[in-house]
Amino acid sequence: MSNRIITVSREFGSGGRELGKRLAKALNIPCYDHEIISIIAKENGFDEQYVANVSERSIEAAYPLTIGQRFAMPSYDYMEQPIRIMAAQRKIIENFARQEDCVIVGRSADSILEEEFHPLNLFVYADMSSKVLRCTQRAKEGESLKPSDIEKQIRRIDKERIRYHEMYSDGRWGDKENYHLCINTSGHEIKELIPGIAEFASCWFSAREGQAE
Repeated sequence: MSNRIITVSREFGSGGRELGKRLAKALNIPCYDHEIISIIAKENGFDEQYVANVSERSIEAAYPLTIGQRFAMPSYDYMEQPIRIMAAQRKIIENFARQEDCVIVGRSADSILEEEFHPLNLFVYADMSSKVLRCTQRAKEGESLKPSDIEKQIRRIDKERIRYHEMYSDGRWGDKENYHLCINTSGHEIKELIPGIAEFASCWFSAREGQAE
């Protein structure tokens, strides 16, 4: 029987990362997010920030824009590293799913694991004003961005996540039909939502395991 795997896809600024970590803690299982980046960087000799920048972007978005403007196609050297990172990321996600029950945040884990592991797939979203507010509250000390700039960043990052997801799946990123539970965090503290989500997850896995008997 497959392990109990929960994937968390999320709009930028919706609180999906926090939700994944809190949910994992409530269920007493590990949550994998930035840990994936650290492993890839260590095993392949890459800088962690570089891996983070590439890990949820499409291949064509991972090489410098000026390269695409100056040449018809990027060179193999520019393409090789993003491809290596994607392959390593997929392998690590699959290994985590084989080893134990866990929560995996982002990185198209829902599509990567769907066929073999049948995970519980969550999608976390919020209205734009709530996402801008959350980003503002979590900005680094001394960092000051206008709401309009934050909104542009949110839209840019989510567009990159859509393109990345399209490399793994024909299903549309964020389409409710592709997830078992969609969670609107607008106007809510993430911690308030966890008990209900944890109960839903436990019931969902119990039902899945009952069908397998």
